[in-house]
Amino acid sequence: MHANFQEVPHGTEDDLPDCRPRQVCSKVDLYDSTQPWIERKCRCLGHRPCSSELTNDDNHTLADKTTLYKTCEPVKRLPKCRYFKDAAWIIYSFPDSNATQQIVNCHCPKLSITYLLKKLPYTTPSGVQGNQYQFACSPQSRLRCSRKEPCKLFSARRRHEQIDEVNANTICQCPRDYTCPRHHTEPGVLAGVTYASEDIRTYHGYCMTGPPPDVYRFVGDKD
Repeated sequence: MHANFQEVPHGTEDDLPDCRPRQVCSKVDLYDSTQPWIERKCRCLGHRPCSSELTNDDNHTLADKTTLYKTCEPVKRLPKCRYFKDAAWIIYSFPDSNATQQIVNCHCPKLSITYLLKKLPYTTPSGVQGNQYQFACSPQSRLRCSRKEPCKLFSARRRHEQIDEVNANTICQCPRDYTCPRHHTEPGVLAGVTYASEDIRTYHGYCMTGPPPDVYRFVGDKD
């Protein structure tokens, strides 16, 4: 399925580096279903296109929450990760170029989510100190929320003009007849800590009575 989406500017296709084996070539963000956006990371070798499908059934997609990670190689060739042990993927940061590389090692079992397993120092090919972030798989939480406990945590970072990259983590399951906010602009969400130096804003979502709203007010909408 193709749809209109915003693209994070990266220059021309020739400006992109060549993909390493099992590197994520594109990241598709579906958090705002009315305005999905895509970020190209690298170009596949051999003039193969990097998928821009907004679905995960193209055999080149690993889905995690509301993000689709596209790879040049078919994902069916990847082994299945073990919960809490294997690094599903590793993200390398390159401070000298303000870029990242995401290398996939295995795919998570169905109905899993990823979490940060380790943060380790990393020396870039140019000798600059960076970090590598290893993400492992976890089953979704089945714990019931306690009174006054947030059911979901959001972190939002401005990427480009009206594009926000939002990460949502479910902490617990709401009681019967209550729902957890799906978006950080819904009722039941309170602002948390803001990290100005990294332009990151955090939010806490709490269980609310009644069904979730059908219409959201997104970041960037005018009053």
